[in-house]
Amino acid sequence: MSAIILKNDIVHYEVLGRGRPVVFLHGWVGSWRYWITAMQAAAIQYRAYALDLWGFGDTAKRSEYYALDEQMELLDGFLDKLGVGRIALVGHGLGAVVALKYAARHAGYVNRVMGIGLPVGDVTINPRLRNDSPAVLADWLLRDDPVSEAVRVEAPKTDSLAIRTSLDELDPLTMLDLARELSTPCLLVHGQRDPAVSLNNAALDPYELPENTHQILFEASGHFPMLDEPSKFNRLMNDFLGLASGESPRQLQLKEEWKRRVR
Repeated sequence: MSAIILKNDIVHYEVLGRGRPVVFLHGWVGSWRYWITAMQAAAIQYRAYALDLWGFGDTAKRSEYYALDEQMELLDGFLDKLGVGRIALVGHGLGAVVALKYAARHAGYVNRVMGIGLPVGDVTINPRLRNDSPAVLADWLLRDDPVSEAVRVEAPKTDSLAIRTSLDELDPLTMLDLARELSTPCLLVHGQRDPAVSLNNAALDPYELPENTHQILFEASGHFPMLDEPSKFNRLMNDFLGLASGESPRQLQLKEEWKRRVR
């Protein structure tokens, strides 16, 4: 277990690989741990970091740190403390919100953002995220398979107040405005069967988004595409991370050979 001290409290993280830095940010259910497979895939070419946000996993639980601005400050302090320079961000749910907001505020430090299950535009956020315990949320959102155990084990460590505080601040239309203004290349991934963050339309209108932003739907995935379809997710992630500077992610597609390979 690796940790740093921020604001006199522990922030837990893990790291794999060498190369350009990629930072993984978890969602409302679980911790850094469900990123292990994605980190291993990224670590072949990149240095992959994953950390626990305030109130989650093995990072400190203090209610005064649960606001979205405080979570962004955690990320900023983490990067500063480790001396990590220009980064790619891969965020899920809450982590996707933090990643997009951080990229909008610190465009010079973020070279690309991948947001999974980002509540942006015309979406419905299920009230169960706010009302159920983290352990119950994990049972609701996960498949019954060994791959999902990483989330089930870590979910009870979550302070429910950290979930509710972030949801109180969240406005999907404001997130859409941020996405429209983002100068950083951005790939949005949604599980079409996600019951927690449901798309009310099949996809965002591409005319609402800048040329450097693209959305891809995982038709067979729920809230955790990285666990539901890991091979397909990891291939897409590495293709996105490997785009040349200034190259639009709109060329990326879920190719038929990927689908055949993971059936």
